[in-house]
Formats: sequence, C-alpha cells, structure tokens
Amino acid sequence: MIRREVLNDGRVWLEQDVELVREDPELLAVWVAPGSAMRYPLGFHPWYPKPAWESPGVLQLQRPGDWYAVWVFRREDEFAGWYVNFQEPFRRWDGGFDTQDLELDIWIPRDGPWEWKDREALEERVREGRFTAEQAAHVRTEAEQVAADLDAGRRWWDTSWSEWSPAS
Repeated sequence: MIRREVLNDGRVWLEQDVELVREDPELLAVWVAPGSAMRYPLGFHPWYPKPAWESPGVLQLQRPGDWYAVWVFRREDEFAGWYVNFQEPFRRWDGGFDTQDLELDIWIPRDGPWEWKDREALEERVREGRFTAEQAAHVRTEAEQVAADLDAGRRWWDTSWSEWSPAS
C-alpha cells in the first residue's frame, strides 16, 4: 500500500510504502516499517533524498474525515508516545491513500504533558504559499479542539494501540 502526500495543485511529492494493519468504516491503521521505501516524484520534499524511513517503525491511526492522524511512536521496542500529525483527511484509492501534511503537530510523551510542535512552520508555509489561509485556519481550529480534548483527558483512540507491534 502507498501513502502519498499531494500538494494543493494535485502533484504528488512523496510516496511512502506502508503496510495495512486495519481498515474499516471507523479506522485506517497503517504501519511504516523501518526501511520502508520513500519516493519523491517531483525531486523535492523536506525528507528528500532519503530513500527510506530511517526511524523506528511508526503505526498511523486515522479516522475518515479527521484533519489529523495519531502516530504511535516506539523507541527501543517500548512505547514512547503519541504524535498527533495534522494533515488533510485521507482520500482512499485502489493502491493506497492520499493526504497532505499540514506541519502542525502535538507530541504526547508517555510520561509527560502534551506539547505543540511546528506552530511556526505552519505560518511559514502560509507565507510561502504552500497552504492557503483557509487551510491554515481550518487546521488551527481542529488543533485547538484536539488540545481541548487532551486537556479534558479525552482521546478517541484506544490506548491499547500503544502495545501493538508488527508481530501482533
């Protein structure tokens, strides 16, 4: 299966091999294994020219229509934390799905409070013209809702995903 990042003008600028873990009407879960191939059809991307995923594997959980995915990070085979990656809602196609990373993120370490990541990067991408002001406003609204849910102790995802491994 392929996860593609697609720019506003429809050009694919990253293709990443992923393995399907679960797909049903409520959830798409994919695994990015260490060494998963990455391709750059346009010849540029923030990760270019890395040919493969270099970090430990990451499980990505996403619900249809959500403007974010929840990534499950591990370090040395132990759960490290949740990473809320704000992105366009995924669009499924026969060979995989399309989305677009929207820069803004939240890191929720296993043993600590959550924190914002890349807030200034979102603003920079708007200034560069990569994201529209409308996209940025939408993702900020979504992010504030997720932050409020986290502050209230609410998470939609099952925390048992922190124990998942590719062998399970």
